Amino acid sequence: MLSVHTSPLEQPGTGDAGGMNVYVVELARRLAARGTEVEIFTRATSSSQPPVVPLTDGVLVRHVPAGPFEGLGKHDLPGQLCAFAAGLMRAEARKEPGWYDVVHSHYWLSGQVGWLVADRWNVPLVHTMHTMAKVKNAYLADGDTPEPQGRVIGEEQVVDAADRLVASTADEARELVGRYDADPGRVAVVPPGVDLEVFTPGAGAQAARRELGLPPDAHLLLFAGRIQPLKAPDVLVRAAARMLHRDPGLRGRLLVGVLGGPSGSGLEHPEELQDLARSLGLVGVPGVPDVVRFEPPADRVTLATWLRAADVVAVPSYNESFGLVAIEAQACGTPVVAAAVGGLRTAVADGVSGILVDGHDPDDWADVLLDLVHDRGRREMLATGAVAQAHSFGWDVTVEATLAVYRAARQERALRLHRRLEALR
Repeated sequence: MLSVHTSPLEQPGTGDAGGMNVYVVELARRLAARGTEVEIFTRATSSSQPPVVPLTDGVLVRHVPAGPFEGLGKHDLPGQLCAFAAGLMRAEARKEPGWYDVVHSHYWLSGQVGWLVADRWNVPLVHTMHTMAKVKNAYLADGDTPEPQGRVIGEEQVVDAADRLVASTADEARELVGRYDADPGRVAVVPPGVDLEVFTPGAGAQAARRELGLPPDAHLLLFAGRIQPLKAPDVLVRAAARMLHRDPGLRGRLLVGVLGGPSGSGLEHPEELQDLARSLGLVGVPGVPDVVRFEPPADRVTLATWLRAADVVAVPSYNESFGLVAIEAQACGTPVVAAAVGGLRTAVADGVSGILVDGHDPDDWADVLLDLVHDRGRREMLATGAVAQAHSFGWDVTVEATLAVYRAARQERALRLHRRLEALR
């Protein structure tokens, strides 16, 4: 597996680490549990990182030096792909011929390297986009920076080169075909899984709140993810201000949790969300409890505790290829209010496990959130549906479907090679 721009060992929720990191780790672990050894290659970002780190039995993470260890952003990495590919091929050269059976690349930067090494080793390239520049640019948040044309071209090349493309949802598959002219016969829909052992309702919301030191009677609305315009945490903060304006009695009980750190274009103004909350009177008001509570990115166990402590988890993103946190929240028995975009329309069963909101108008979000805050019976109904919805996304299904994609790609490549050899006779 290739994950050039972000290591599976990094903490999701800040920088470039997010749902993709979780996806790579969980897929690798579960493939290994079924007897498929996995080596994950990622760019070294510190001189102190060991060259090889065992992640679990059957999974190795290899750090490849490619450019300066520090000071490079994601947009600087195209200039280091040659160095990364060289390091990858040197690692393969130390192996027996035919050591690798499949290259599975994640995100377009990895796809560029995968295209080269898969061709060099004569093995299939399976690629998962995770996000797509054309889709992001079509649904930009106000003031956000469009993805550069160089990325668009690079993605088009990877789509054309890959033996198989793995899409998280049918919507993503349609985007690949419609916007990138992908061959429909090479696109497989394989939804990501959720760890149903970590993300569970557990002992319930009150126990989770005691563990976190949260008020037992709070109306807790939670955002968990990277803080950047694409993820739109400001929509939740603005909606909270509208909620208090309409129902001043909520002051003192409404609590908005924000778990995560700045990422992407959010790094340009890392305190912007705090400044917004302060300007709306939601933090730092003398004599008034803070409504918005900012927390750093959490490990998986702590994240699950926050998710089950919440009354509602908000996912107001402008676009998501899937939206893993929405499934994780539902697995914890917490309803989700999400933007009706991208993969969130698959992750959330509207009216059954959560509510899908058209658009990003804070007034519309305040309408939905106020209704749920005041209607405990509806929240409990949605919570029951949330658990059932999440259980349809277990990792066993994901891994079996991914293995089927690998087998089909290998068989097709072997058949093409056989036909070429026959033509030369």
